[in-house]
Amino acid sequence: MPGINPRKMQKMMQKMGISQSEIGATKVIIETPEKNLVFENPQVSQVNMGGQETFQIAGEYEEVEKDSTPEISEEDVKTVMDQTESTEEAAKQAIEDSKGDLAEAILKLKQ
Repeated sequence: MPGINPRKMQKMMQKMGISQSEIGATKVIIETPEKNLVFENPQVSQVNMGGQETFQIAGEYEEVEKDSTPEISEEDVKTVMDQTESTEEAAKQAIEDSKGDLAEAILKLKQ
């Protein structure tokens, strides 16, 4: 707060049961359904007030669109291949098309 001595502010916070500490974060990512907010070298404060912890983030951020491609494991591909007797390429494509839903991928390949 402008015009207030930092020491006095700290003492007032202690009297009210509020403690604050800085966290040496190098990156903070906030994931939302549509995009990610990425803070590089942010200032992060952890505030404990009445037993409840909150975090304050300050700094420049960048909006990053989410990648909608599902992560496909070899185990998933093998499962689809075993169930459908398809090739690895066909199994991977079916999993991608079904956005990672193995049951849907198997049904698509069995049609």
